[in-house]
Amino acid sequence: MSSAGTSTVHVRIDHYSAVHMAAEAARKLGERCGLPGAMPDQAAVLASELASNIDKHARDGALYIQALPLGDGVEILAADRGPGMPELERCLADGYTTVGTLGAGLGAVSRIASDFTIRTRTGTGTYASARLVRPDQPGTAPQNAALTCLPADLEEHCGDAGAVMDTGTSRTAAVIDGLGHGHEAAEAAHSALRTFRTAAARSLPDILTAMHRTLRHTRGAAVGLLRLQGERAQYCAIGNIRAVALSPEGVHHRLTGQPGVVGWRMPTPTTHAFDLPAGTTALLHSDGIDARWTQDPALFVLRLPPPLLTAAVTHNHRNTRDDATVLAVRPPRRDQ
Repeated sequence: MSSAGTSTVHVRIDHYSAVHMAAEAARKLGERCGLPGAMPDQAAVLASELASNIDKHARDGALYIQALPLGDGVEILAADRGPGMPELERCLADGYTTVGTLGAGLGAVSRIASDFTIRTRTGTGTYASARLVRPDQPGTAPQNAALTCLPADLEEHCGDAGAVMDTGTSRTAAVIDGLGHGHEAAEAAHSALRTFRTAAARSLPDILTAMHRTLRHTRGAAVGLLRLQGERAQYCAIGNIRAVALSPEGVHHRLTGQPGVVGWRMPTPTTHAFDLPAGTTALLHSDGIDARWTQDPALFVLRLPPPLLTAAVTHNHRNTRDDATVLAVRPPRRDQ
């Protein structure tokens, strides 16, 4: 079971008081995700350290706090447009700290987190992912799947949703954009999400057909589905959910869905297959992300692992007037 489906909490780090806000958001989410014992407090420490690092050393930074897309746990993404960290290895040493934080700097983050990933580039900024999972799910944290899902500014409800499901040797991902904004869009998106979770093992057109039936009495949605198996991928979508495949060298595929609305006027779904060589990441996003980001992405971004790639795309290319979802995946490892 996963807690995914809950919207991402976005905390802009523009003042030191935001560090406390981030810590409280992480603690509350840890409790909602069922982390036992002191683990919600550990989630708060992770958020506090990452937020403090941005507050003291970077600019234009934010934390994205959310449930993991696979398994029960919390992920805290940090993104900034600061100067980068030229002494990253030193900063990661346990005991290397800055004044006024709850733990011991990034060394504490690395020690406490179930999985910690960080990349930095001088003059560009830093992206980090700290994941904390239940002790009975040790293999969950490092899985190559990541998801951010944010409501439009000033909206209480998010009309987007997303999820990842592993069935057998395949991994299937969905991004759903309920039409419009607000409560009714959120209802449509989450109705489609429930159907996806029960039908994820079926063919992609069959999943869309099942969603179409479910959404007949809602305002409808745009839906993008992606299935990964070995070094092959399949994409099937209705509406403006885009898919791209990114290798360390460039963008190899740019795909968008068929015109239509799931739940209202849906054409017969068609599936596009493409190669996904080792090291390539497949990414789905709703139209709350500016599609022009794929035109000339920096090699630094192309080479980010899925959690940091979602952070970079969300932080730099999100339209804050619209709900926005980014989902990045690689095939499941054979030992999972």
